[in-house]
Amino acid sequence: MPALISFFAFTLLVGIISYWATRKTDESSSDGYFLGGRSLSAGVIAGSLLLTNLSTEQIVGLNAQAYREGILVMAWDVVAAVAMVFTAIFLLPRYLRGGLTTIPQFLEKRYDKGTKTIASTLFLLGYATIFLPIVLYSGSLAISTMFNVPENFGLTHTQSIWMLVWSIGSIGSIYAILGGLKAVAVSDTVNAIGLLVGGLLIPAFGLMFIGDGSLTDGLAKLVQDAPEKFNALGASDTSVPFSTLFTGMILVNVFYWGTNQAIIQRALSAKSLKEGQKGVLLAAFIKILVPTLVVLPGIIAFQIFGGGLETPDQAYPMLVNKVLPNVWLGFFAAVMFGAILSSFNSALNSSVTLFGIDIYKEYHNKNATERQVIRSGKRFGILLTVISMTIAPFIEKFPEGLYSILQEANGFYSIPILTIIIVGYLTKRVPAIAAKIGILSGSILYLISQFVIKRVYVADEDYPHYLHVMAILFVLNVTIMLVIGKMYPNKEPFKITYTKQVDITPFKYVKQIGGLICAIVVFVYWYFS
Repeated sequence: MPALISFFAFTLLVGIISYWATRKTDESSSDGYFLGGRSLSAGVIAGSLLLTNLSTEQIVGLNAQAYREGILVMAWDVVAAVAMVFTAIFLLPRYLRGGLTTIPQFLEKRYDKGTKTIASTLFLLGYATIFLPIVLYSGSLAISTMFNVPENFGLTHTQSIWMLVWSIGSIGSIYAILGGLKAVAVSDTVNAIGLLVGGLLIPAFGLMFIGDGSLTDGLAKLVQDAPEKFNALGASDTSVPFSTLFTGMILVNVFYWGTNQAIIQRALSAKSLKEGQKGVLLAAFIKILVPTLVVLPGIIAFQIFGGGLETPDQAYPMLVNKVLPNVWLGFFAAVMFGAILSSFNSALNSSVTLFGIDIYKEYHNKNATERQVIRSGKRFGILLTVISMTIAPFIEKFPEGLYSILQEANGFYSIPILTIIIVGYLTKRVPAIAAKIGILSGSILYLISQFVIKRVYVADEDYPHYLHVMAILFVLNVTIMLVIGKMYPNKEPFKITYTKQVDITPFKYVKQIGGLICAIVVFVYWYFS
């Protein structure tokens, strides 16, 4: 009963704070609903960025990989900090000067409407069939395992997953569809505080369990018994070979933190460029510390359970069930529930934004009022929620780990979109046909490479790592676009149209702090090498 009370108390607190903070936001306008009235401060941006990223697909998935391979999987978080610095210094100033609401809007200005539509469609396909279902499934798996839902409710494991998927999806859609971006961002910030506190409890209690009540003794025993788990330089046969940090790993992170609508929409909502840059840099610094939450518990789980778990994806939920005192269960359940909702409703809100602005208004009703655009987006959000909740339970059929599935599948749209955005900003005369060929060839070639050739004709051990494949296709697509641009250049060079939506005075110390963050990343790898 105390656990149940604390769960509902924290969940209710998040809802009340979100309502209070957004009650004066005009959500009848596009900027109000989709960008929170361009009013977000650095702290809210940082909190929302982190919790949008840090959900159960990462907490469960990365800890599963750490359970198998050790600290080398921290690359997904630590290298992300470098990509976030690039976003703060190079991309964000250009986005805010252009007054963008969605990333595809830039593609329309730089290339044409068709390019924007292709990019928006790829984003929506990725969210509907990959990201949203995986968030729902991983969250349901975590809660079902941690709190013995099948046993407590008299359900089978499969029934438990279906029940939780539809419960989480329904509640998350209420935040995202009815509340708009600011409600999502504020709830993210409150939940981020709870997640940092609750998340740190798991490795702390886990180390004390290993060390017979002593946290330091537990850490010493962990390092002594499994030193191979603390080598950050992955070999060629691991999920993250060290060489991939300089190829696909950095590209994937630049896409995710710099061009992925679900993430960058938080920074686009900044009240000024200064606040946006401060928020992204603050999130980058904290991101370096995130492996404490998403990697260390997996290594602790290996120390406690050995290789005896049915699947690695059970490592984190089983650890929580083993070491967390009952008095903390309700609070931690609420924190995990908030983390699940955060990633789900953030991606769903971005999908609503993309559909309403880039597809409905463009193709269905060019004269639509802002209220009509918002209403159409909300209806699409409901449809997307139902599709995602239907797909999610079937992810259980895949033998690979959750995080590996997510990252490899994302490649079909992440690298092609990143390619045309980077070329778009760095060149002036590359034409729209080059962007269309680049984005379509990138998507098709990646799908053929990873899901036809690799799985049908070539053994995994003889095939390049998918992160290397991403880098190869990135270089190939850039080359194709530049060659087309040389042969058929635009007659007039592209010029960014600057707006005055927000103050675009940059943060005074953005380069110095960015350089410091990159230096810390290098130090971390040196220390764990």
